[in-house]
Amino acid sequence: MEARFSPGSVAAAPRSVAIGARAARPDSLARAPHVSSSSPHEPHSIPRHRTPLGLPKSVGSICPECRRHLEAVVYADQGMVYMKKRCPEHGEFLDLISSDERFYLKMERWTFEDEEGIRTPYGSSQVPCPDGCGLCDRHLATACQLNIDLTNRCNLHCPFCFANADASRRLYEVGREQIEAMLRAGRAVEPRRNSVVQFAGGEPTLHTDFLWACAKAKEEGFGYVMAATNGLTIARDRGFAVQCKEAGLDALYLQFDGLSDEIYLKTRGRPLLETKLKAVEHARDAGLRLVLVPTIIRGINDHEIGRIIAFGLENLDIVNGISFQPVAFTGRVSHGERMARRFTLADLARAAGEQTGYLDPYRDWYPLSFTSPLSRFLEKMNGRPTMTITCHSDCGVGTYLLSDGRGAVVPVTRFIDVEAAMIEIHKAAMTQMPFLWRPLAFARLYRIFRRHYRGKAAGAGVSFQDFMGALTPTLSRRDADMGKSRRWRLLIVLAMHFQDAYNFNLDRVRRCNVHYAAPDGRIYPFCTYNSGPTHREALEKRFGQCL
Repeated sequence: MEARFSPGSVAAAPRSVAIGARAARPDSLARAPHVSSSSPHEPHSIPRHRTPLGLPKSVGSICPECRRHLEAVVYADQGMVYMKKRCPEHGEFLDLISSDERFYLKMERWTFEDEEGIRTPYGSSQVPCPDGCGLCDRHLATACQLNIDLTNRCNLHCPFCFANADASRRLYEVGREQIEAMLRAGRAVEPRRNSVVQFAGGEPTLHTDFLWACAKAKEEGFGYVMAATNGLTIARDRGFAVQCKEAGLDALYLQFDGLSDEIYLKTRGRPLLETKLKAVEHARDAGLRLVLVPTIIRGINDHEIGRIIAFGLENLDIVNGISFQPVAFTGRVSHGERMARRFTLADLARAAGEQTGYLDPYRDWYPLSFTSPLSRFLEKMNGRPTMTITCHSDCGVGTYLLSDGRGAVVPVTRFIDVEAAMIEIHKAAMTQMPFLWRPLAFARLYRIFRRHYRGKAAGAGVSFQDFMGALTPTLSRRDADMGKSRRWRLLIVLAMHFQDAYNFNLDRVRRCNVHYAAPDGRIYPFCTYNSGPTHREALEKRFGQCL
């Protein structure tokens, strides 16, 4: 599990020049005009999240020391966004939410409406949020992904680990009956929009029933099975990678902090670059897909962001995406150390632009829920529930890149007016209409994107047919298409900033799209399982064994 910070465990690393050339761009891309970062499409008619908007605003939070419920104010000061709160017993806490007010407000502006809520709550909101998770009847979002911790055993001892894996002096390891019950609990949540499960830990591949769990997940109706892994087991045994694929595993959510052993010595305590590259090689041989998962710590590996993106583009035959995770702080961390180490989503977008040369923080990045109109449209088009991302704008941002595999890299926003397209798709998805015959619905979607294609004017060098050829396998959600040879392929680049007790926001909790199933029969949002009330610790104490 990624992105835990133990204060004082890692010395600051000097910045270094990135090794390896970034992908070359043809002259037509280099001369492409800059698209204005001020949006001409204000979505006045589009429902927004039922959250406080603008700055300043008040939000529900907690005390990092005693977990007392507090009101916090989120406000701007000199172009940066902060959260301030005061506990009667432990005093005032100040934390940085975003290093760029303009970026923060853009993400908020383009976060589309909430889901309708959970129709199968475990309990009622009589217990204050976030203490009564189950999911309770105040939770608004179904999962895009269900997580199941198989074990807290791990073959690494990382200074950065949400789960504090292998350090609790208790062994937490679920059995087959518990795994089956957790899978069924995840599938039982209504509305049933999720078909993705991720086995996590600890290191999930160390569980003796890992292969059985992958097969059981498919049997229980999960169409896509992932493992959050450090890659050591996969790298050591090519045959095990093949067994994983045969059992039903589709993808590795691979811990990938950079492309030098110097970085891994600081983030993971040992040189691991060769191991990571071997895991990639074995995954390719076995037919497993990859999501690269870098934990980003200011001063340690924030200079590696461009290189990691380039590595993903070089391996598009198996890499679906990159999920950057700015480090979250757990345990007691001083104000000075947090401010020195805190790396926000705006920082990541800015660094990605500086290090790649083709990403613009204001033009190319949008909140993850920006794609929800497309999901709603596909749900009507296909006549079945579709995964829909409706998380809070502070939770994560993303961008799509197109690559031809020969050095040309173009952000999708360069040749599609994505704001106008999503507004039109949203309106189409919200209209009352009978189940659409798939070819007609796809033709409608095709026309919308065609209407907002501007690639020729932007000089992006990507035809509309190139774009649709890359997009269609993503829309079909057929894994067999993902690695298919095409002229242009898509790479999604995400950044997900998980909460800790210092920046905890209850509006984010209620909209969490990543849920944990637990052996007590309940479902927990990611940021109450790993931070805030940290339900993980209570569950490991209840269901674990003393070592």
